[in-house]
Amino acid sequence: MSTEELSTTSYAILGLLSVKPWTTYELAKQMDRALGLFWPRARSHLYAEPKRLVALGLATAKRENTGQRPRTVYSITRKGRRALSTWVPEPGAGPTLEAELLVKVFFAEHGSRDDLLATLRSMRAWVEDHAVASGSPSQEYLEGRGAYPERLPWLVLVGRFLDEFESMVDRWAAWAIAEVEQWPEDLVGAEPDWAVLKEMAAHGAALSKRAQTRR
Repeated sequence: MSTEELSTTSYAILGLLSVKPWTTYELAKQMDRALGLFWPRARSHLYAEPKRLVALGLATAKRENTGQRPRTVYSITRKGRRALSTWVPEPGAGPTLEAELLVKVFFAEHGSRDDLLATLRSMRAWVEDHAVASGSPSQEYLEGRGAYPERLPWLVLVGRFLDEFESMVDRWAAWAIAEVEQWPEDLVGAEPDWAVLKEMAAHGAALSKRAQTRR
């Protein structure tokens, strides 16, 4: 095997191993806590991936006992650090949006106005539940309780993106609810918001112009 076979998840695990050694169980917890908001992956993959990294010479595995229970602790190797340092500077793919709720909105004509409003309200509930599930890592760092504070400068960069994404979803859902509440019960008779459509067209044109100047 070669490093060409590594996925983004592979490098994410290498990144966590560069912080400290972990067991696969600890890695899974860290992936959920630290990267789960923007790189969710099935636990089954996370349990298999460290073994691949060992086979590639990018990590080592050490068997040890905690009381009567054996466990395997994985650590990054020099080769693993070199691979990570090569991968991080390379351009990465942009965000990929996956939202079943938006699919339901897209085909809203197959339901009622109340159905659509319920979907939009569940979008706002998702934001609230997400915030509760995430806890308050920002407050933990402000109080000096955050893990690995030496990594905080770039953690804030990622955290700000996630915070603004949640705020955007919340603002959009609030606007969409207010919009749909003005529509007739029969969605076939709904009128589009032409002013918003013009704003979207202008924004798209501005981004297209900026892209052309970059080239």
